[in-house]
Amino acid sequence: MHAVIIVIGIGWVVFWLYWLVASFTAKSSRGRFGGGWGGFAWTRIGLVILVVFLLRKQFSGGGDTVGQFGRNPVLGGIGLAVWLAGLGIAVWARLYIGRNWGMPMTRRENPELVTTGPYRYVRHPIYSGIILGVLGTALATTLAGLVVVAVVIAVFTFAATREEKFLAGEFPDSYPAYKARTKMLIPFVL
Repeated sequence: MHAVIIVIGIGWVVFWLYWLVASFTAKSSRGRFGGGWGGFAWTRIGLVILVVFLLRKQFSGGGDTVGQFGRNPVLGGIGLAVWLAGLGIAVWARLYIGRNWGMPMTRRENPELVTTGPYRYVRHPIYSGIILGVLGTALATTLAGLVVVAVVIAVFTFAATREEKFLAGEFPDSYPAYKARTKMLIPFVL
């Protein structure tokens, strides 16, 4: 019953450790843009704490168990698959963006506009992947986690909108055409 929760919990820890280690390969920063994002650092930390809380709640037997494998194996399996796909997309996108990667709304030295790999389909596939990962976690553990999904979507949509204004100024010749042929977060939809 708890196997899915254990896999997802360990998977998130491995994912964030990879993210931390990979951050050391990024290009030097030229600072931040968009102002006010520093306050969102606390939101990101809060979201991580909330996900951990939801997972911990499942281990202690609290909360609804609608998505747990033991009570609803179909929903648990779907959640696990969505979680795995989401983290896979985020890692794929991180590998493609390479040294141009940075924390949200960070300027990089000598930036390049990446439009291949997952960036061919959406402009912010790392955000898309993390959203899917959080959605899968909610489906597999507790449907109350859908509140977390809504908050993550709001935060990433805000960040993506701010980043796009910066990118349009940074790449005035190529970004408008790229933006016109791709969606922000969900292929063919948004």
